[in-house]
Amino acid sequence: MLNQGFLLQSMPKAHVIGLGKSGVAAARLLKRQGWEVVLSDRNTSSNLRTQQQELAAEQITVELGYTLDLTGSDLPQLIVVSPGVPWDIPVLVQARDLGIETIGEMELAWRYLRSIPWVAITGTNGKTTTTSLIASIFQTAGLNAPACGNIGYAACEVALSQAAGREESPIQNSLDWVIAEISSYQIESSATLKPRIGVWTTFTPDHLSRHKTLENYYNIKACLLRQSEIQIFNGDDAYLRKVGLSDWPDAYWTSVQGKDFLIGEKGFYIQDGWVFQTYHDGSAKDEPIVEVSALRMVGEHNQQNLLMAVAAARLAGIDQDAIARAISEFPGVPHRLEHICTWEGIDFINDSKATNYDAAEVGLASVQSPVILIAGGEAKAGDDTAWMAKIKAKAAAVLLIGDAAKVFAQRLQEVGYTNYEIVETMDKAVSKSAELAKQYQAAVVLLSPACASFDQYPNFEVRGEHFRQLCLEWVENR
Repeated sequence: MLNQGFLLQSMPKAHVIGLGKSGVAAARLLKRQGWEVVLSDRNTSSNLRTQQQELAAEQITVELGYTLDLTGSDLPQLIVVSPGVPWDIPVLVQARDLGIETIGEMELAWRYLRSIPWVAITGTNGKTTTTSLIASIFQTAGLNAPACGNIGYAACEVALSQAAGREESPIQNSLDWVIAEISSYQIESSATLKPRIGVWTTFTPDHLSRHKTLENYYNIKACLLRQSEIQIFNGDDAYLRKVGLSDWPDAYWTSVQGKDFLIGEKGFYIQDGWVFQTYHDGSAKDEPIVEVSALRMVGEHNQQNLLMAVAAARLAGIDQDAIARAISEFPGVPHRLEHICTWEGIDFINDSKATNYDAAEVGLASVQSPVILIAGGEAKAGDDTAWMAKIKAKAAAVLLIGDAAKVFAQRLQEVGYTNYEIVETMDKAVSKSAELAKQYQAAVVLLSPACASFDQYPNFEVRGEHFRQLCLEWVENR
């Protein structure tokens, strides 16, 4: 836990950047620990002003339309950044040069919750499903193990729930485990975070506009795993498999392709329809744990997620019955290949969480063809080659929305795919998709954007909810 006496005497003033869920939770946690807290956001809106008034009642100062300035004499002793704030912006570089401790919201939560074992899940894709499945298994086993970080609660909300007297918290009991989905942004601002179990799901180019090079991106992810007591890797990921035992000699590896494809002497694999744990060193017989068919989610990538979740549960000591029960009852993850409705034999599927090319390729690969694809938004850097090939193989038509629409249209032309239309908005895309699905006898209308959402929506969740609302209204009106 935080050394409260030290904090009160030595670091009385803290500045939190970002008035999102994470920033608010961090500010409240610091205030509870005796800090004088200022929370700032460069934006301003009626919603933010409402939050400003609520936090003022808790004696937390909120500055809107404000960017932190460190030129004065009254400087904070601690700066806490929300996950979306770049770690190398000038004011944070200046803060570190001035000797002001600068950390992320996840690091702050860790300092309070370090006496509790953590499972930390990172990776380019697959994090959310794997995190949700791990949390479901732990909770089915009777453990108080909330999911937090990029899904569920902010990490500091979980920390705040453990503070004495926090009766209104939704997390009432003392924690057994913390199950945290952690992005590269959060890792680079969490220097002391040391999970009991670290899980690395996949690794492909993403966030390169922030991290600059693939090597930087890899090294940031690797920091989390190097500080984990137990390491679990997806052995079917091409990049992770390439670095393999040379980088991670003591890790547990997984493979959906069977025991012969495993790396190293210990791991989890799928064979004959079962998940097995193996001990190549002969210390024990390979153990069947759960049938793969117990998981209702489609796609080979979800079998990989299943393997990593089972590995984390077994290595945490959870029994097979709880694992099997949790997996059979697991409903899936909102906005990740989420079935919304069926209209005249056409399935409408929300894959709004597919915010990069690799995730969108997996989305297309996981559904029945032909597909009417809705794609676009705020484009990211990356290699779209495999995604384009999957579109040509499976999409009867593509409807393009958002800022990326013209760029995607040009790329589709370049690869010889011409059956696309720029419709700009989600409203137009949904109504047009249903029409096209009938025309081409398509099995699926799939929102799988391959883009961030920030051009038209606050986040991918709001985008997915808008798609859901439009689909349900379409069906109801018919």
